[in-house]
Amino acid sequence: MTDKEFDKCMSAVKKGDKNALKLIYEEYLPYLYTVIFGVLGNREMAEDVSADCFIKLWQNADKYRPGNGHRAYLATMARNLALDELRKRKHEILQEEDDDTPGMDAASDADTETEAISGISVTAAMEKLDEKERRIIDMKVLSDMTFKEISEILGVPMGTVTWRYREGIKKLKRYGFVFSEA
Repeated sequence: MTDKEFDKCMSAVKKGDKNALKLIYEEYLPYLYTVIFGVLGNREMAEDVSADCFIKLWQNADKYRPGNGHRAYLATMARNLALDELRKRKHEILQEEDDDTPGMDAASDADTETEAISGISVTAAMEKLDEKERRIIDMKVLSDMTFKEISEILGVPMGTVTWRYREGIKKLKRYGFVFSEA
């Protein structure tokens, strides 16, 4: 689906056209699932959050701004919902641990806090990147797209895509995140 076709579908979704949402669903469910599964690593949770993406797309159709690259828009929305789900699950686990073991020691509190902070740190580090770098890293790492695919979608030369990717990865490494080279 091209940007123009997607924009047209979203315009119809804004008007309450469920068939337009169905077209988007049929086209992008596997793509969004891949992005979400990449964040969550759990099939059942990824299925639930994938469904939530389309509900959110329906509910927030009036907030969509055409012409900004719909695949990156969808990937960002999916990634954010997946991260929200991780935070929610961690909060639920913390609540259960507090209920089950009222005498938790300080060491396990620190471990849990470190885990929670590390999840937030990835998001914070990604927010430090230039928008173009963040978009390319999302597409490459979370969506497992090739540089050629990213180049075609963004309409940017492949050399520029690879350069921005490498610059973004360098910045993330400065924040302590280690990536295997693609």
